[in-house]
Amino acid sequence: FIDLFAGIGGIRLAYQNLGGKCVFTSEWDRFAKQTYEANFGEVPFGDIRIIKENLIPDHDLLLAGFPCQPFSIAGVSKKNALGKAHGFLDETQGTLFFDIARIIKAKKPKAFMLENVKNLRSHDKGRTFKVIENTLLELGYSLHYKILDGKHFVPQHRERILIVGFRESIFHNKENFKFPELSDTPMKFREILEDKPDTKYTLTDHLWNYLQEYAKKHKEKGNGFGFGLTDLNGISRTLSARYYKDGSEVLIPQDHKNPRRLTVRECARLMGYPDKYLIPVSDTQAYRQFGNSVIVPLIQAVGKNLVNEILKSGESGKS
Repeated sequence: FIDLFAGIGGIRLAYQNLGGKCVFTSEWDRFAKQTYEANFGEVPFGDIRIIKENLIPDHDLLLAGFPCQPFSIAGVSKKNALGKAHGFLDETQGTLFFDIARIIKAKKPKAFMLENVKNLRSHDKGRTFKVIENTLLELGYSLHYKILDGKHFVPQHRERILIVGFRESIFHNKENFKFPELSDTPMKFREILEDKPDTKYTLTDHLWNYLQEYAKKHKEKGNGFGFGLTDLNGISRTLSARYYKDGSEVLIPQDHKNPRRLTVRECARLMGYPDKYLIPVSDTQAYRQFGNSVIVPLIQAVGKNLVNEILKSGESGKS
């Protein structure tokens, strides 16, 4: 498999656990590359936009947690009006999705798995997703997609869309892929907490007062903005990349003192990373990295079903 927009390697970790071998990886953020190298022993290639697709090794499976940038479909009617043929690849020019599409077109993997924010489905009244869907169909893949919540694997509410595709010339639209059945066993947030977190994670009086005043002000206006004091027997809000700013979305209540933010190890656990995973960067960078990452066991559960289909295609001699 190849690992594009790799971040700190959460998707890679899931597929390595399933017996996969990573043959190429790309990530542009220098701090994420540092964490990636510490854990996987290799530095990802940089900006995917300047990597020629023919230099990427052959692979069975393309994996990408790509950033969603808006793109316009205004160009379609313009081309139609001029009587020019157009492919959906043209419409995605200038977006990072285009780079995934050109690599799929050149390398023709058996399958792919893409991960993105839940809002990709509804962005621009569904038009953005339609362009992505049509592009992938035009490239010769059958599609399966679903919004899944990480709360079935870790104590965190985190909805993401997973898009899985199978090459029609190999699977002939007969793959038996299904998204995993999700367990209803309730998760308990307290299970990811460290026993003796450093006191530096406790909020200062100044910050705690500010967050309370901010929440009060918005409540009076009828808005729901404010900090999230986490129920230790329940699940937390979504951990975001802005967590380093004040930790307000996931705060831990403490007896007889101000609440605290999560430690970086707790953030790693909240995303399903094992404790042996190394965190070689500052807390600020680590918060960003885990807030941008994937829930590893969720990706692995989807990956298990996907890999089973790929292995079946090999056994039946269709590949």
